[in-house]
Amino acid sequence: MTAIRFRSTVIDCPDPLALAGFYAGVLGGTPRAADDEWVVLDIPDGPRIAFQRVPEAEYTPPEWPRADRPQQFHLDFDAGSTWEAVDAAESAVLALGARLLQKVDEEDFRVYADPAGHPFCLCRIDH
Repeated sequence: MTAIRFRSTVIDCPDPLALAGFYAGVLGGTPRAADDEWVVLDIPDGPRIAFQRVPEAEYTPPEWPRADRPQQFHLDFDAGSTWEAVDAAESAVLALGARLLQKVDEEDFRVYADPAGHPFCLCRIDH
C-alpha cells in the first residue's frame, strides 16, 4: 500500500479568511486565500489548517456542551507548563476574539470558542 500522509484539518465556517486570521494570531503563519471559498494556514513547525466557506444561512455552529448542537471536532493547544503561561495564552486568544466556555483549572485545560463557534482548548502541559 502507498503511504498515506496527513495533509490538513479543514474547518467549515462562514468567513474563511477571518477565521484563518484568528488562528494565525493564535499560532502564527500567514493565511493564503485560493479564493473566497478556501483559505490555508501553514503553521510554523506545525500542521496545516484549511478553512472552507459554508454559506452563513447554512452554517450552524456547535454549542459546547450541548447534545443537540455538538462539536464536530476540537483543537488542543499546548499553552505551557505553568498557569501563568496559560493565563497569558488566554489573554491573547480572548484579545483575538475567542470566547471562554469553561475554566476548570484542576482539569489542566480551559475551553474556548473561536469566532465561528468551534471549540478549542488551551492545555497546561508538563514538559
